This record gives sequence, structure tokens and C-alpha cells, in this order.
Amino acid sequence: MGKSIFTGDRRTALRWMSCAMATLLPGGSLRANEAGAIAGLPFVDPELRDAARHIIAMTSGFYPMGAAKLPMLRGAIATARLPERPAVPIRTAMVPVGGGMGEVKVYVLNERAGAAPRPAILHTHGGGFITGSALLEMPGLVELAQELDCIIVSVEYSLAPEATWRVSMEQNYAGLLWLHTQAAGLGVDRARIAVAGESAGGGHAALLAQTARDRGQVPLAFQCLIYPMLDDRTGSTWQPAPGLGRIGWDADANRYGWRAFLGQAAGGAGVPSRAVPARAASLAGLPPAFIGTGSIDLFAREDIAYAQRLTAEGVPTQLLVLPGAFHGFDKVMPKAWVSRQLLAARLAAYRRAFGL
Repeated sequence: MGKSIFTGDRRTALRWMSCAMATLLPGGSLRANEAGAIAGLPFVDPELRDAARHIIAMTSGFYPMGAAKLPMLRGAIATARLPERPAVPIRTAMVPVGGGMGEVKVYVLNERAGAAPRPAILHTHGGGFITGSALLEMPGLVELAQELDCIIVSVEYSLAPEATWRVSMEQNYAGLLWLHTQAAGLGVDRARIAVAGESAGGGHAALLAQTARDRGQVPLAFQCLIYPMLDDRTGSTWQPAPGLGRIGWDADANRYGWRAFLGQAAGGAGVPSRAVPARAASLAGLPPAFIGTGSIDLFAREDIAYAQRLTAEGVPTQLLVLPGAFHGFDKVMPKAWVSRQLLAARLAAYRRAFGL
């Protein structure tokens, strides 16, 4: 059986909460939320159930969700540091955003002067749009950069609600454009640039792929979306079946995350389509995609629907749905069977996209 990263301490939970999946169980009363999450346990893959119980217990203080909880949610960000002896070189750079938005910090991993041009990934971290940090993702990104011998640029975009979608989208696009324009100096093959992210980072990556297509400045070879947050209507105009979408990220959390990101209530007719990947009028012309999600993830329905739309509009798409897997399952149980399936499929998809 795979081993959970949790050891039962609150600090571990805080750090994990600020990472890609931003595991929250907000909204309503403590009793109602815990009861809903516990009701989801029978649907969880048996190998993941202990981790699911830890998540339910450790996140009991993170609701009702709202601005007052943000300092707690972001606690791990303040203490995040670059690895002391990373297996690949890492440097920071400040990239101009334009439009009076100043600069955005990016981290450049595995840059190698004088090497033959290699593939590159523009990565956007998760965190429900309201927390998370590129710094907190460094261990996984270092491992991926080693495995693929590629360059990774990860953007430290501004979080909501302090900055809404227009700001973070432009910051992420600035990072992608910088990666493309600086390709020669970075040793990047411009024909092999991908965008990638997990959870809200997957939503950012999907938005980035749409923006790159529409602006026509950066051709993309691939998009890798891991349990991406794609549709503001999930949890507002559409509710999951009882027991589903309760562990790791639930409907109440989703409403708050989208409201903070959009600057308005989620699910309404007035939500701008440019801010929500699933609301795009057309997905034609987007780069080939890999989408991985768990069957009991709150985002499973929207992720499957997005993959179906991509396929229907002529975009080569691989969809992987892992049975009994909740949001962020691979982060807390990386050795579990379902986690190993996701990681292996993701790696194989990158290799195909990059011709490795």
C-alpha cells in the first residue's frame, strides 16, 4: 500500500493546503461539511482512504471560507524557499507584463547554456486561485525537468481576490511570451513549448492555451492539465451527486475561489467567457491535450466535458479518469496505484508531444 505524506501534524497540513490542490473543506457549518466529506469515503479507492481521513481531519479549521481565512491558507507561502541543493539549476527572473501591470517573477529550471535546444514547459501552480506558490511546487518541477531533460518556467502570478483574472492571465501570458522570445538564450526549441498546471493551475494553463491561440504570438505544442479547474458553474448552477466532489475541494470552496478570481459571483450569465476555459465559444485550434482527473473529483464532470469538446473540435486529446481518486490524490499518496497511473500517463504524454 502507498504511504501518505501526512504525519498528523498541523504544519504539514498547512503546507499542503497552500500547494497545487489547495485542499479546502469550506462553507456551511463544520458538522455539515465534515459529514458531507465523510459520506464520500465509501467512494474513495481503498488505498487512498487513510489519506482522505487525514485531509478531512486536518482541514477542519479552514472554513467558513472567506477573506479572513486567507492568512491561514497562505501560511506556508511565507516560509517557502528555493531548494538548497537542487538537482537542476534554478534561477529567478523578473518579466515585464505590460499594460501598467509592472513585472512578474518567474523561476527558470534546468537552464543549460550552450546545450542543443530542448523542450520547455510554462507551468502555473494551483491553489484554487486564492493560495499556492510556484516555490512550493519546486520539488515536483525539479523531478519533471530531470525526467524530461527540459526547461521549466514557473510563474509566481498574483493571487485572488487581491488580483482578479485579468491580472494573473496577463502575468502568465507574459511569462509564456518571455519564454518564447528568449528561447535562443534559454536553449529552448520554440517548436516544443507546452503549458501545464494542476487544479487552478490547470485552469490557468487552459486559459493560457486559449490566449496564445487567439493572440497568435506563441505556437504551443501541448497542454497538460491535471484535474484542472475549468468551469465556474460547478458548485453554483450545477451540483455533484451526494458523496462526490467532497474531498480535497468541494462546491463551497469552488464558489469562493471563482468569485475571488472573477470579481463577481460564479455561475452567472454575465461571467466573461475569456476568464473561464469552459465558457470559450470554440476550442478549435488549441494544442493537443492531456487531461487527468479522479472519478470523484469535483472537477471530473467539467474535465470530461472539456475533453469531449476538444475532441469534437479536432484537437487530439487524451483523457484519463482514475477510479476512486479525489482532488489532489497524487500529491498525498504518490505511491498509490492510481497516482502511479496518472504520473506514468502524464510523462508518456509529454514524451509523445516533445518527440522524446
